[in-house]
Amino acid sequence: MRPFSCKKNKKNRTCIRSHLWYNEQKPARYFMELKEVLLRRRSVRKFTDEPVSQEHIQELLHAAMSGPSACNKQPWAFYVVTDPDMVQALQSTTMFTRIKGKIAMVVCGDLSRALPLHASAFWIQDCSAATENILLRVTDLGLGAVWCGIHPQKKAEEKLAKLLNLPEKHIPLNIIFIGHPAQEPEARDWYDENRVHYIR
Repeated sequence: MRPFSCKKNKKNRTCIRSHLWYNEQKPARYFMELKEVLLRRRSVRKFTDEPVSQEHIQELLHAAMSGPSACNKQPWAFYVVTDPDMVQALQSTTMFTRIKGKIAMVVCGDLSRALPLHASAFWIQDCSAATENILLRVTDLGLGAVWCGIHPQKKAEEKLAKLLNLPEKHIPLNIIFIGHPAQEPEARDWYDENRVHYIR
């Protein structure tokens, strides 16, 4: 099976993969750009005063919801916090006081959409994949972000749920603080062959 599906037209051959359109005649360039984004993605904790546009916020949400989920349940809910006072309250409530993001996204698992019984905790994997998509798109847009874990810290979950008045079925997995980076972090390759084990 091919890793992507293609449709032909008279002028060229256009392919779709992960909801991103690109020309099959230039696959090397496509993957080179993806690798650059992967290596440039870093945790950013200091930001400028420049606001994050609504257009960029929408781009991040589209990226998040393009992620995989078990049985395509999509058991997620995203809370976008743009009010400066509320962003500051998120920082103090969750003890991330050194982070001064311009906005925050709270990624929650929606248990009303989660799989039943033994698979009920798969929402954690699904929402983690959505979070990584956000972080990669953040990097691609020239923004910066840091992933701050909440679940499974019960006290942090309760504080955040109370602050945002979350429905009972919405469990906060993390907070992503986002803004324009005060300085561009250096790209790094963290590959360590000692962590790779081949079964042959």
